Amino acid sequence: MRWKQVRKFLPIIGIGIFVYLLIKLDILKVIQQVKNVNLFYILLAFILTFFFLIIQTVKWYVIARKQKITIPFIDAFKINLISSFYGFVTPSKIGSIMRIDYLNRYKGNTGKGLSNFVIDKVLDLSSLFILTLVFGFLFYKSLISNSYWYLICAMFGVMIILSLILYRKESSKRFLKFVHRLFIPKKLKEKSRELFNSFYEDMPSLGFLSFVFVINLFNWVIDYIAIYFMSLSLGIEIGYIPFLVIMIISTLVAQIPITINGLGTREITLISLFGLFGIESVKVFSMSILNIIITTIVPAIFAIILLLGKEFRRERK
Repeated sequence: MRWKQVRKFLPIIGIGIFVYLLIKLDILKVIQQVKNVNLFYILLAFILTFFFLIIQTVKWYVIARKQKITIPFIDAFKINLISSFYGFVTPSKIGSIMRIDYLNRYKGNTGKGLSNFVIDKVLDLSSLFILTLVFGFLFYKSLISNSYWYLICAMFGVMIILSLILYRKESSKRFLKFVHRLFIPKKLKEKSRELFNSFYEDMPSLGFLSFVFVINLFNWVIDYIAIYFMSLSLGIEIGYIPFLVIMIISTLVAQIPITINGLGTREITLISLFGLFGIESVKVFSMSILNIIITTIVPAIFAIILLLGKEFRRERK
């Protein structure tokens, strides 16, 4: 069986793992845990999730403005909800690339929209690596073996080197010249050149991106505080630093593009790591379900409403 055929079935793996855990842990126990949550902590989680979505929008909105894409913030927030919905139903959230189509309506172009998405994705992954190395390596190195730490450092190093090469147009051109010559069909070569040139049009400076990177770090911490309140609502008692390290590692695992939004692989990782602190599997799984409902499903419902709204779908003139 070819890789293309195998790849079609990979997302099913995560769903299968998720359903298996739900059955093994007893769905009635999970429902009972969710029914008995502390509503005060859940309210705090909802409030923080709202702020997380706002700052998440600000992050790529300010990049878009630097790229001279004139978009009102309220529209950017709507686009963020919609692209997050597409990201929810695709491996490694790649569906959020739909943002490019919406940005094209605001005097942008495909190249600028693509660079906005790539920069946002690189900042996200870089933030996760930094948080893992700072909090994990310094405070809870024992959570994973040395070989995995070396692998994380190597992956981060490679990503930074590639990002710096691709950030500069000239070095990127030399790097991609071989690909363009051998793998791009002749009839698409001119379009690919146009896409390449527009990708680097009005590219933000590294100094500005460093500022956005700090915003991104701050936003990840807000997200994890929201999930921490969800864990407290279920009676999971663990310090915030070990909780943060576990969540960061599970988020990194979820980025592996073999399941829908990391579904299944994230839960296996969470159960394994929280188990080291004596936390019951059913509580951990219930926390994961709460996280999906509050940070993903509820915003996705609003996104679906926006997608069905004719006024927003109509292209701007």
